[in-house]
Amino acid sequence: MLLKGVRVLDLSHTLAGPFATMVLADLGAEVIKVEPIHGDETRSWTPIVEGESAYFLSINRGKKSIAINLKHPKGREIVYRLATISDVLIENFRPGVPEKLGVDYKTIVRYNPKIVYCSIKGFKQGSIYESLPAYDLILQGLSGLMMSTGTENDPPIRVAFALFDVITGLLATTYILAALFANARPIHIEIPMYDTAIFSMCYIPMIYLLTKRTPKRMGSAHPSIVPYQAFRDSQGKWFIVAAANDRLWRQLCKALKIEYLAEDKEFKTNPDRVKNRDKLIELLQRIFLEKPRDYWIKILREYGVPAAPVYELDEVFSDPYVVSQNIVVFQNHKKLGRIPQLAQPGYFNGKRLMTSKAPPTLGEDSYDILRNIGYSDKDIENFKKEGVIL
Repeated sequence: MLLKGVRVLDLSHTLAGPFATMVLADLGAEVIKVEPIHGDETRSWTPIVEGESAYFLSINRGKKSIAINLKHPKGREIVYRLATISDVLIENFRPGVPEKLGVDYKTIVRYNPKIVYCSIKGFKQGSIYESLPAYDLILQGLSGLMMSTGTENDPPIRVAFALFDVITGLLATTYILAALFANARPIHIEIPMYDTAIFSMCYIPMIYLLTKRTPKRMGSAHPSIVPYQAFRDSQGKWFIVAAANDRLWRQLCKALKIEYLAEDKEFKTNPDRVKNRDKLIELLQRIFLEKPRDYWIKILREYGVPAAPVYELDEVFSDPYVVSQNIVVFQNHKKLGRIPQLAQPGYFNGKRLMTSKAPPTLGEDSYDILRNIGYSDKDIENFKKEGVIL
């Protein structure tokens, strides 16, 4: 495993931080997840299967769990011991909370002057928005994303999963790995999620910045390319057509037996098609309503035009590619037995790297972790009695 020997002290919760540490665990790092006595808040997020949250299970494989009361001096002492033997610490507490708990960068670096300390925050610390909450829904609203999805008459539409948390988590892994590679220690990395949200939308805000025009809400369509969107078939199903350049446009015309439109002055070039978008899309949609989705996808692919079905989620996991590439893998969970997990998408010399350790139950590894840093069984029992650990 690429990160064998790297130890990560994970004080993060919810999604962005845990997603980052799951990726590091899959790459071989030892990740010690420090949870509050009541557990990461996502352990209570539905659906709950035999006492375990599907949400939590999706982002916490490969980690060891210890539940510690950080408000107790002995709880902080445990964290300091863990920090001294760790390479990375990642946290996403609200501003001011690390200082109150004594796990802020200035404190931790005294215990480990070679730490890579990564803070994920909703907004830059010290900024005018520092104290505002930064749930996914809030960031999707503030970034402009919710007013760039859907169509013009729709209410604001949220992307169905916490997109910016995931992107922030991926940036966190990138920045952490860069610091480890460069041996830039100690270092305090801070990643504001709002900045990440705007950054990750790339060309959508750039179109506005260059033209001063707010991009229209176009559903599945693209502001810069036509035709490049979903169409409905004769059975009410949807499929994608992505004629992303003039050559593909000509191939699309051949496939649909409308070659005369390929040289039509209203549609010949992509700028022409963007200008006359509504007229062209209406024309194509009338054609696509004549036959079912599978027919059109087969024909379009034969002519080299990028096309694909718009799946319901159950269809995703019966897709032959998804099945044949083992995108769903299984692990043995302490309580649930065999559970599904989504495989890491990357390959290293033809092989996926992925931890074999299932997501932990709360405090599952407390005894082993504490013994490994020098505490006796008696110490551990006393910690339990005093409410220091679960």
